Amino acid sequence: MTSPNTPLLDTVHLPEDLRRLDESQLTQLADELRKEMVDAVSVTGGHLGAGLGVIELTVALHYVFNTPDDRLVWDVGHQAYPHKILTGRRDRIRTLRQGGGLSGFTKRAESEYDPFGTAHSSTSISAGLGMAVARDLGGRDNNVIAVIGDGAMSAGMAYEAMNNAGAMDKRLIVILNDNDMSIAPPVGAMSAYLARSITGHTYMTIRRRGKKLTSHLPKQVDRFITRWVEHMRGFVTGGTLFEELGFYYVGPIDGHNFDHLLPVLKNVRDAEEGPILVHVVTKKGKGYEPAEKSDDKYHGVSRFNVVTGEQAKGAAKAPSYTKVFAESLVEEARKDDKICAITAAMPSGTGLDLFGKAFPDRTFDVGIAEQHGVTFAAGLSTEGYKPFAAIYSTFLQRGYDQVVHDVAIQSLPVRFAIDRAGLVGADGPTHAGAFDVAYLGCLPGFVIMAAADEAELKHMVATAVTIDDRPSALRYPRGEGVGAEMPAAGVPLEIGKGRILREGGKVAILSLGTRLGEALKAADELGSYGLPATVADARFAKPLDHALIRQLANNHEVLITVEEGSIGGFGSHVLQFLAEDGQLDRGLKVRAMVLPDTFIDQDSPAAMYAKAGLDAQGIVAKALEALGRDAASETTRLA
Repeated sequence: MTSPNTPLLDTVHLPEDLRRLDESQLTQLADELRKEMVDAVSVTGGHLGAGLGVIELTVALHYVFNTPDDRLVWDVGHQAYPHKILTGRRDRIRTLRQGGGLSGFTKRAESEYDPFGTAHSSTSISAGLGMAVARDLGGRDNNVIAVIGDGAMSAGMAYEAMNNAGAMDKRLIVILNDNDMSIAPPVGAMSAYLARSITGHTYMTIRRRGKKLTSHLPKQVDRFITRWVEHMRGFVTGGTLFEELGFYYVGPIDGHNFDHLLPVLKNVRDAEEGPILVHVVTKKGKGYEPAEKSDDKYHGVSRFNVVTGEQAKGAAKAPSYTKVFAESLVEEARKDDKICAITAAMPSGTGLDLFGKAFPDRTFDVGIAEQHGVTFAAGLSTEGYKPFAAIYSTFLQRGYDQVVHDVAIQSLPVRFAIDRAGLVGADGPTHAGAFDVAYLGCLPGFVIMAAADEAELKHMVATAVTIDDRPSALRYPRGEGVGAEMPAAGVPLEIGKGRILREGGKVAILSLGTRLGEALKAADELGSYGLPATVADARFAKPLDHALIRQLANNHEVLITVEEGSIGGFGSHVLQFLAEDGQLDRGLKVRAMVLPDTFIDQDSPAAMYAKAGLDAQGIVAKALEALGRDAASETTRLA
């Protein structure tokens, strides 16, 4: 397929080139940028709809503001593909989310035009305010612009930041990218006219002089007059909520119309006001018909055909873990009307869209508000319900204090379904589920399960339903299962009991989670070296199966634990038990295999696990090393 024809875009390598163009050329540039982005993402896959919606806004921001001296902070980061193309990374845009390629999100190490790295939502205003304060402390006069949207305004952190910014009265520009019409009605010429008027020099000068006049009045009178004026303006323009938080509200304006965008952005750039919020309405997927018609399916895409929009998804060899979880939960909920499900703005990502269709009254999407979601689940559990909080591992980190304070301390039976456990491939380190076993395992009373395959996951959902006296978690990875034979129904497992799958000799491999398949492959290879190995599936990171661990320790020279998580997790708990049980005193060789103490950049999951040493080859090498033998010499000897 030939690349799109982009003669004007070909002349723009950096924003300084963009700023040399005439305003009349920007529409053509935006059209070419949109074509380039669609073509690039068709090759790499990635986030499509959000970036298409901010094409004109991205061009306008770099045209009006002097980036990178003016700090442009993108929220979430998946809106930033057009930004990357315009900031010197076009030649690498077709490496997006690939091993050794560009990150799918903004990343400080990647470009000076990315002043703040992000992939989780609702951080831009907080970061921008910090930059604005640093600017003022340093005596500089650059602008700071935070672009927030695509659902990120549903998180409490955004309002905490706005409340703080309004109270500090710092010069900060926030662009609210409203791309689902959830806040404002359709905008038109009148709203654009009002936005230009109230950000214009004349109005702003009168407003400043008025504030100076009223400042000499008693404080309560001054505050009353100021609020009355802003309320009256709010009746005309909207935005009263933002005004109450201390922001000067502008909008809504059409985010695809340069005649609306440019004058307003120029006005707020030159304003001497404190924090300003510009409300821009855009359409997710704008300019690419398949994405406009189905913005949910084109939010994140695999490779696709540009002409038809058809995504290149091969036939699944096994159901995804996410789907198995969702279908298992639906089955359990048909038998128990106390089961309910909670998601934090990820119904399809967690599979709870399926649950929602079956049980709409028992499904709750709390928005991008993991803290609230956890405590909401805790409240449900106090009244005898059985909440399953389905939250990605990396996003559950955002609600950790609530997990500790509101759930664990009170021993409330909230069930955490932790999706995206382990390494996640193209989304990279920001979305890796590396830490949940470590951060939950240190909490008293928690039950933590890790599914080795999709059949085990079904049983663990059934198990979680029965745990009614303490919190529990079940973790599972992204992607397809291994093709395990599925049981007709989930059967509750005995809490804290693992299983032995293969009996061997000197080496015992104790796996937690989906590295079990690699552990079995490693055992096969060790057998070829004359070292038949025992392989066990721990099933539970907490409580530990002390009898199983003791059996493996007593009957083997080497015990290796394997997990797809960080140090401080399952292996650490096993070592603690072995030390207290006296098993280490007799010379048992123990090795805990965990993710390395570094953040692993995006690649295919297989390549990432190989790099981490958590594949069969890595397990074999670790076993031979513990025995004082070398894999290379063993291979030579056998040959």
